[in-house]
Parts: sequence; structure tokens; C-alpha cells
Amino acid sequence: MSTLEIRPVTAQDHAAWLPLWQAYQRFYQTAIPTEVTAATWQRMLDPAEPINAALAWRNDRAVGMVHYIYHRSCWSIANSCYLQDLLVDENQRGGGIGRQLIEFVYATATAAGCAKVHWLTHETNATAIQLYQRIAERPGFIQFRKAL
Repeated sequence: MSTLEIRPVTAQDHAAWLPLWQAYQRFYQTAIPTEVTAATWQRMLDPAEPINAALAWRNDRAVGMVHYIYHRSCWSIANSCYLQDLLVDENQRGGGIGRQLIEFVYATATAAGCAKVHWLTHETNATAIQLYQRIAERPGFIQFRKAL
């Protein structure tokens, strides 16, 4: 199998990123409005924004994506990093790409001086949970939210 390269997105990567973003939405059975997707992409490209994205590339084809956001915390002076979205192409799963994307975020967040990386997944995402339990701790918090 060829080498995997993970790198931050560039403006030229939109056509490679968009199908992965759409697959992510299908996986979670949601539809994010086109204008939100467009704004999100622009934020990812803006160095003044705290939102970031990277793609995993194999043979000049994007096979995975990750979105992560740096943010302040009341629990530390250093920022935290929220790994918001992670997807590996369904034909590429099981080969360690998800783990490598998370490790990329770990390294990037460490270099940015973050105190921690954290994320959520749906309770039914058993395959992802198996990976997450091997590479992170599960602190036991339950999420509550209200859409505004």
C-alpha cells in the first residue's frame, strides 16, 4: 500500500474535501446548509480563524479528513483543541487512517501549545469508540445541548 500523507487543507483542496464532508454528513444523517459549508471552508483557509482542517492523501486522492478548533478554557491557561469532525473514506477504513488523523491533531495541537485535545462521538459509533478507547481517555461526561 502507498504512503499516507496528512497535511492542512489549501484553497486548491476544496474539490477533494467536499465529498468527504458530504459523506460525513450522510454518516450522521444530517444536511448542513450550503452557505454554512461555504463559510466553514473559508474559515478553514483563514489563518486568523481558530478552525483548521487537514486531509489524508493516498495516491493523490483524499481518503480522510479532520476538522479541529482551538479554543480558550477556564481550566487552563493554555488553549484546548476540539476535534470536531473526523471521517475516513468507507473503502479505506480499518487501515489506521483515523488514528493517523487523530495523531496529526495531537501533534499540531501540541505544537500550538494546547493543553488537551477532546472530541465527541455518537454512542452508536461502536467502531470509532473502539479506536478512541485505545488512544484517549473516556472521562464519563454526558453532553447536554439546546439549539438556539
